[in-house]
Amino acid sequence: MADFTAKDVQRLRQTSGVGMMDAKRALSENDGDFEAANRWLREKGLAKASERGDRVASEGAVSIAEDGGSVAVVALLSETDFVAKSPEFASLIDALAKAVAARGTDAVAEHQDDLDNMRITLKENIQLGDVRRFVAPEGAVLDAYLHVQNGRGVNGVLVEVNGADKTVAHDVALHVASQRPRWLTRDEVPPERVAEERQVLETLTRNEGKPEAAIPKIVEGRLNGFFKENCLLEQAWVKDQKQTIAQLLGEATVTRFAQVEIGR
Repeated sequence: MADFTAKDVQRLRQTSGVGMMDAKRALSENDGDFEAANRWLREKGLAKASERGDRVASEGAVSIAEDGGSVAVVALLSETDFVAKSPEFASLIDALAKAVAARGTDAVAEHQDDLDNMRITLKENIQLGDVRRFVAPEGAVLDAYLHVQNGRGVNGVLVEVNGADKTVAHDVALHVASQRPRWLTRDEVPPERVAEERQVLETLTRNEGKPEAAIPKIVEGRLNGFFKENCLLEQAWVKDQKQTIAQLLGEATVTRFAQVEIGR
């Protein structure tokens, strides 16, 4: 292993403008030689690319890949949709998703050079976004859905279900893509978020001039509405508003879900 310290990394970051990981890699590649590492960064184009780091990467694409009993969803972010729809961009994000599905979330590091080169060749701030991977435990069913818009994936969903078949899991995945739940159940909503919402609703109700004695009941009713809007199992199923997702599932259960979407 190359001999260098945290101070060496900090110094290289200050002189080159690169991030910590790039600085560490440059020193590792050059046996801790500061000047050689600085030159290496310049030759790679990373020092110049870092100048684009402050530009907002609000576009991008999402890819999904499956590998045996695992499934992964990966987002790659860019500044423009033009770059996000380019063949090079699509190829890289598909490779990232396949690597994660096969070998885990740390596998994205295998494509660090590809990511660096793309920043240089496409001259944009390109960043890795959300990376999620599910491995199905025994008896569970996994499903994934990718919504494609204008030639690129923009909304990817993973769902894990127990006690149901692939059809039900896919219905849930489609629902999540459309309705964007934030939590699985109301028990998963952080207590501080519930307290904040209750306070907002109490102030709103009082400002509406409701009788003071009626405010607690009105607030609880509105808080239930918040849960029904944001918790997957309480949401009305997008294909049949007369039943909730919990009713759709019956005895089955959704154990977890993930949604990765560009622009959110």
